[in-house]
Amino acid sequence: MNFIIDTADQTLTLQDGHVLGIYSKEAFELISQLWLATSWNQKYSYTFTWLGRPIIQHPEDTLRLQEVIYSLKPDVIIETGVAHGGSLVFSASLLKAMEKSGRVIGVDIEIRPHNRAAIEAHELAEMITLVEGNSVAPEIVNRVAECIAPGNVVLVILDSDHSYAHVTAELEAYQRFVPIGSFMVATDGIMRDVAHVPRGKTEWVQDNPAQAAEDFAKRNPQFVVETPAWRFNESALSLPITAWPSAWLKRVK
Repeated sequence: MNFIIDTADQTLTLQDGHVLGIYSKEAFELISQLWLATSWNQKYSYTFTWLGRPIIQHPEDTLRLQEVIYSLKPDVIIETGVAHGGSLVFSASLLKAMEKSGRVIGVDIEIRPHNRAAIEAHELAEMITLVEGNSVAPEIVNRVAECIAPGNVVLVILDSDHSYAHVTAELEAYQRFVPIGSFMVATDGIMRDVAHVPRGKTEWVQDNPAQAAEDFAKRNPQFVVETPAWRFNESALSLPITAWPSAWLKRVK
């Protein structure tokens, strides 16, 4: 959508001529979507660490994930995609703060030696299990299964290869670990919204995790795409500023 911002008049004018107050809820939502695309293109999410390790997530998604983890109190958090390990440390720190004797399992096709060394030297390393290999290979999924005890509440976060085909394969492979009320999270569906920006790719319009999650839910009625409700809100706002659209697949039966 095209619009013109006039800070002197404090207005935002839409392409059809409709005028919004620049400080209105509607203007905030439009400006936020533009900011989100611009921030993605500028690699804004690459500027944060969690307890010393790069986390590579937008702040709102990190805080919303924290809300879910605190509410759900999982025994096991599975994360595909390790990178620098910041997300693993983030999840482990929350389990530790909740005094959970839980485990975070990080799966990646390649865990670079310097990242492995840093993760294994971290104060929370004892809560983290690293599994190297293709996240959808049967032997790797079986190794993950060995870390899960009967009755464990499991949360699955998919953040590795973001292609439609790979995310679909991950959803099919890891759904068996998710109990009713918990989630699989197909991160970075923002790809379809930034296909047009300089760092984007045109094929992302269809080849993205959000599309994979939506199609998975259509085939598997035991899951629904359901963004968790905000735990606190004293504003008129209702839409998240997220790089994870259609990410949250909740098991309902």
